[in-house]
Amino acid sequence: MTWGDIQMNVLVIGATGPLGQEMVSSAVAANHQVTALARDRAKAAFPAVVKVAQGDVLNASSLAEAVRGQDAVISSLGSKLSFKPMTILSEGTRNVVIAMRKAGVRRFICITGIGAGDSKGHGGFVYDHIVQPLLLNEVYKDKTRQETVVRDSGLDWTIVRPAQLTNGPARGAGVYRVLSDLTGVTARKIARKDVAAFTVDLLATQSHQREALLVTY
Repeated sequence: MTWGDIQMNVLVIGATGPLGQEMVSSAVAANHQVTALARDRAKAAFPAVVKVAQGDVLNASSLAEAVRGQDAVISSLGSKLSFKPMTILSEGTRNVVIAMRKAGVRRFICITGIGAGDSKGHGGFVYDHIVQPLLLNEVYKDKTRQETVVRDSGLDWTIVRPAQLTNGPARGAGVYRVLSDLTGVTARKIARKDVAAFTVDLLATQSHQREALLVTY
């Protein structure tokens, strides 16, 4: 287990999603030993250096096996668009927290999004008044519950809230902003590659623990 340049064992949850795949790539590039959690191994097209653990965040036993032996867990757990009440994000995250506690794994970085918790109202007029309330209302209700689970976990957590995600090239740490105080802030966009690089960089430092951070250009 490690800080700085020392290698860590890292579990990536939500690894087969667009952002999760970037998390895996960034963690591999940083020379960490990466395990990707996947419900369907057929979708887990990762380099040979990546260990694939078949599992589901709603299946406690599969999570326990995947978490065992890790130094840190990154969750980029996603969900399908839903107009009905949903709990997969909060319930799944609660199961992750329980598994981490039992395994003695303390470092937890959880990706949510702009509009979760006290970041609601900072996405710009169209997002705040049209996109989130009409399309993402139930998803973000659960993301807010998810953040509460993380905050109450007792772990060494960091919540990362990306702005609107794009598939663009990484611009680098000198371009994007990392904000915990959202007073007067309107989030813009951020490339998945930059979110992944920032998140993996958090593994190498003890800063930003128990903070919720907006990442945006």
